[in-house]
Amino acid sequence: MTSLILHKISDSTGETLDVVARACLVQFPDVEVIEKRWTMVRGSVQIDEILAEIAENPGFVIFTLVDDDLSGQITHGCKKLKVPCIDLLNPVLGQLGNYLGVEREHRPGSQHVMDADYFSKIAALHFVLAHDDGQSMHDIDDADVVLVGVSRTTKTPTCIYLANRGIKAANVPIVPGVPMAENILKAERPLVLGLTKDPRRLVQIRKQRLKMQGMAEDTDYIDPDAVAQEIREAKRLYSEHNWPVIDVTRKSVEETAATILHLYNDRIDMAS
Repeated sequence: MTSLILHKISDSTGETLDVVARACLVQFPDVEVIEKRWTMVRGSVQIDEILAEIAENPGFVIFTLVDDDLSGQITHGCKKLKVPCIDLLNPVLGQLGNYLGVEREHRPGSQHVMDADYFSKIAALHFVLAHDDGQSMHDIDDADVVLVGVSRTTKTPTCIYLANRGIKAANVPIVPGVPMAENILKAERPLVLGLTKDPRRLVQIRKQRLKMQGMAEDTDYIDPDAVAQEIREAKRLYSEHNWPVIDVTRKSVEETAATILHLYNDRIDMAS
């Protein structure tokens, strides 16, 4: 398997880098990524320390530093180390400023304004974390969206992405031989959706997970016939309860979330 060391450097929280990296890396599913992450980088000494780390662990560098001096320092340093380095913000900001005829401000982290929308997203994220993998079922009816699916169908990352859109999402695993919780079957407020995936691709992903965890591979968890049966039973459950189904086999998390948001907004429009 091809491996990649990805250095992410930000003068703020690093959320912009995370989104871009996730959107790009999903196109390379067979690449093992080792992330080195630095946030709130706002001084020359910090850049020197980061460059020293990059020298010891060369890899691909992406950064968002609105301070031109720091941006130049990291770019020059990477050039000397002969490692690829991409500035994600300044080229766009520069062109936008030229087009508008306005000089931009150089305020690190100014994209993260603490307004009502910000706190809504934080509340949604707290909800997601408290309701991950079938937790806190007693108040599941407070969710906006509930994702149901077998193991490794991107339930958790999709919920986290939805939280960044202010959606309170919960996810519930389908475990072979274990009945679905009554709280889910009786839930009226949330939009419940079933996630599915091609069994062959699911087996591949599960094998990779077991290998990375150093676990034995002699298990029904990756047996092709058992996995295919899991998927069939999951689809039967979705059909019985008329839950919309999303096939995530060839979808990125962003694409899955976009489909969910479309269904969620349609539901709201129909109810209003």
